[in-house]
Amino acid sequence: MKKFSFLVMLFAFVLTSFIYLDKKQVKEYVPDENTAKKIAEAIWFPIYGESVLNQKPYKAELKGNVWIVTGTLSDSIDGGVAYIEIQKSDCKVLKVTHGK
Repeated sequence: MKKFSFLVMLFAFVLTSFIYLDKKQVKEYVPDENTAKKIAEAIWFPIYGESVLNQKPYKAELKGNVWIVTGTLSDSIDGGVAYIEIQKSDCKVLKVTHGK
């Protein structure tokens, strides 16, 4: 019985250690707004061309685990601006669009 109790305690210790280490090792692939803006531009450029450069400065806002990056509407831009949603934890692109 003592061996069984010891094994259960050892298993619980190892399991909680892995869970603790796993949480500490979580990486954020899009850690800040500058990174989000660079990723957005890299995705927008092949889709919308050089016109997306006229939408600078880009605005980036973190909502939960998602970066929302938009272009800035200026007088020289006719129509809407580029829009993208990028997941902070794994850089997954959730949505790409352009307003009109």
